[in-house]
Amino acid sequence: MNPADHVGTEPSDEEVILQALRILRARFQERDVFASPDSVKDYLRLQAQGLPYEVFAVMFLDSHRRLLAYEPLFRGTLSQTAVYPREILKRALAVNAAAVVLHHNHPSGVCEPSRSDELLTSTVKASLALVDIRVLDHIITSDFGALSMVERGLL
Repeated sequence: MNPADHVGTEPSDEEVILQALRILRARFQERDVFASPDSVKDYLRLQAQGLPYEVFAVMFLDSHRRLLAYEPLFRGTLSQTAVYPREILKRALAVNAAAVVLHHNHPSGVCEPSRSDELLTSTVKASLALVDIRVLDHIITSDFGALSMVERGLL
């Protein structure tokens, strides 16, 4: 094949990101997603990269901590999102999840959890515990980094 045939056919950044997400999703479906906490953070950062609004999503995991689904459940504004624990619980039961990782982004670039982030995490954890679904972590991402509430001792 002639190298000139590839001129102007380089994939866009969006196509590269989508391909990376497909690869990461396949890896998470094959093994325990917590084999590498940094890979989980990278995966979640890619999911919300560049968004100008907050998204609250959930990684639903099976009993071997393999990824069943990653689903953005709530969309908000630049600085807040309304999250309903009942809807998270309903979806977790529907996909037969044994555990979850909560995720939301901070478009401001600052990954520090707010007091409302901490309260929400506690509420969701208590709600899911009633039906034996564990909250393994709540990860906050931005275009510049990621914060694990477990690593911070907040969960």
